[in-house]
Amino acid sequence: MSAGQIAALIAAGAFVLLVLFLAIALVKLGRTLDEATIAIRKAHENTDPILTGANETITHVNAQLERVDGITANAQAVSGNVSALTSVFTATLGGPLVKTAALSYGISKALRARRSKAEDGKHSRRRRKKGGR
Repeated sequence: MSAGQIAALIAAGAFVLLVLFLAIALVKLGRTLDEATIAIRKAHENTDPILTGANETITHVNAQLERVDGITANAQAVSGNVSALTSVFTATLGGPLVKTAALSYGISKALRARRSKAEDGKHSRRRRKKGGR
């Protein structure tokens, strides 16, 4: 065997070792890809029920929002009606009501003044009668 043949055998052996290491690495990479594929498949299978539930929830929320929109529109209409009714009430009954309140205040003040004068007079008569005897 010549030196060239020995060098060729060593190179061939090194090449075989390199191929073995690459084969092992490729096998491990293949297993990793298989596990990744399985994990992705499981994740996909688990997300289908979640997405279905989310779609049902969103549908329900949209239905509730439509109801709330209707309620809000009705409340706005009622608020406008109450405002208009208050304006009509104030315009129609405001003046006479204020006049009636002023009249009742004046009458009650006059009655109190008359009562206080009447009570002062009663007390003074008693004093006169007592003093006169």
